[in-house]
Amino acid sequence: MEEVKDPFEVMTEQFNDIRKELAKSIIQKIKKAHWKKLEFIIVELLVAMGYGDGKITGKTNDGGIDGIIKEDKLGLDNIYLQAKRWDNSIGRELVQSFSGALDDMGAKKGVFITTSHFTKNAIEYAERLQSKKIVLIDGETLAKLMIDYDIGVSVKEKFIIKKIDFSYFDEE
Repeated sequence: MEEVKDPFEVMTEQFNDIRKELAKSIIQKIKKAHWKKLEFIIVELLVAMGYGDGKITGKTNDGGIDGIIKEDKLGLDNIYLQAKRWDNSIGRELVQSFSGALDDMGAKKGVFITTSHFTKNAIEYAERLQSKKIVLIDGETLAKLMIDYDIGVSVKEKFIIKKIDFSYFDEE
C-alpha cells in the first residue's frame, strides 16, 4: 500500500526547504558584498530584534569592536559587536581576542557574528567565561535571524491555512 502524507506536513517540509535555500543564498550574498556590509547588517538586525540604537565603529583599527548597540531603548548598557565575514571556522583565539577587546572597553556583554561557524574550542571558551557574556552567532543562525526579522528579505507570497473551529458549532 502507498503511504498517504498529510498535505500540511508536505507543505511544512517544503517551507523548511525553501527557508534553508534562502538562508544559504543570504550568506552567499553577504560573503560577496563589501566587508563593511556585514557590520551594517548586524547592527540593523539587533535593532530589529528590539535592542536600542546602534552604531558602527567605522574604523579599521577598532581594537576588535565593529559595532556598539544599546541593550535597551534607554541605553542603560552597551553590547559590543564583532563581525567576521569568513569562509574558515572561527577558533578560540579569535573569540579570546574579542574577549580581550571587551576587557579594554570595560564591557561585560558582546556578540560575535560570523558568516562561517565556530570551532568546538571557541564555543566552549565562550561558555566558560565568568566575568562577561559573549554570544556566538554562526552564519546559519545569522541567516535565520535575518529571515525572521525581515533583514535583506521581502515577502514573496503569503499562505494562510485555516482549520475548522469546532467550538463555533457546539450547541448550548
